[in-house]
Amino acid sequence: MTAGENTFIRVDAGICGFDCTIQAAVKEKTTVRLVFSDSACEHIQRLGDRLREVTLKELFMPLSRNPIFVSAERAGCHPACPVPAAVVKAAEVAMGLALPKSARIDFVRPGD
Repeated sequence: MTAGENTFIRVDAGICGFDCTIQAAVKEKTTVRLVFSDSACEHIQRLGDRLREVTLKELFMPLSRNPIFVSAERAGCHPACPVPAAVVKAAEVAMGLALPKSARIDFVRPGD
């Protein structure tokens, strides 16, 4: 996968069951176009309506000003929703700033 290619991420959102697919593709040298699909979650649908692209500069803004996380908050996403973080990873990979490697959160019990 190289910069400029379409990057697809499938997000298992957890207990809510509202999984989604995020597509990120470089639109211009420092801008990524975003498409959200395959989610029945009204909050993720609103996020997709609000967040159609992100620039390199915006990608690395602090969370309180980052358009990804600000848009997620305004769309009503739960604070623990993994979709906004997945958008960051998708945009980074699309721009060639990160390698495509899956990430996950596992709950464990001490001693397991």
